[in-house]
Amino acid sequence: MPDRTALRAAVLLASVLTVDALFHLYWATGSTWPAADEKSLSYAVLGAEAPFTPPVVLPLAALLLTASAVVVAQPLRPHRLLRLGTLAVACGLALRTLAGVHWLFTQDTGAAFYWLNLALYTPVCAVLCMAALKVARATRPDRHTRYDGPVGTARWEDAVRVR
Repeated sequence: MPDRTALRAAVLLASVLTVDALFHLYWATGSTWPAADEKSLSYAVLGAEAPFTPPVVLPLAALLLTASAVVVAQPLRPHRLLRLGTLAVACGLALRTLAGVHWLFTQDTGAAFYWLNLALYTPVCAVLCMAALKVARATRPDRHTRYDGPVGTARWEDAVRVR
């Protein structure tokens, strides 16, 4: 049975990544909700003007869905590649958190992006980064009974059991 805390963290993280991917897929259709137009959406989400066209948002949606799948798989079937993928997600979230802190000191305080970044984007990324680190640490349930030390050495528990 996987670590429950890691599994809950994985579900939380994967849920947010999936919702973000769904927003990107929605924007790929040409819709701009919750903004009135593409320029307003760009400034609210990114703090700068950028295209929200399918060639831009579809790869981001695919990346977010892939990250979501990797994060959910890690606590269920721990593997080095899944752990590396989860650590990559944590690194991306850490970088976004640091960028968000930087933007708090460099963006116009009257802009929608400033307040969204302050109240939503940066805190959520910080919490999700910690969740990703928890998920990356998830190991097989038998990790306390397995010994991966040098050949020829035995654990104290094994020696006691033999007697």
